[in-house]
Amino acid sequence: MDTLKDTANYVGDSVKGATSGAQKEGHKEVAKDSDASLNTRASAAKDAVSDKFDETKNNTSADVNKESAKH
Repeated sequence: MDTLKDTANYVGDSVKGATSGAQKEGHKEVAKDSDASLNTRASAAKDAVSDKFDETKNNTSADVNKESAKH
């Protein structure tokens, strides 16, 4: 039963990691946009850092769940 739970958690965390990665890239593009206001660019840069943290956290959790599901 734990294997099923770990597999479900792996899939969920993988999706969350991919979503965070996509959001990070979008925020990076806004942060680089010279037509955007300084406030908008700074906010996007902050959000990109936060998204990177979430991406790493979710991918690490997914890896742990994947290994746990194998055993």
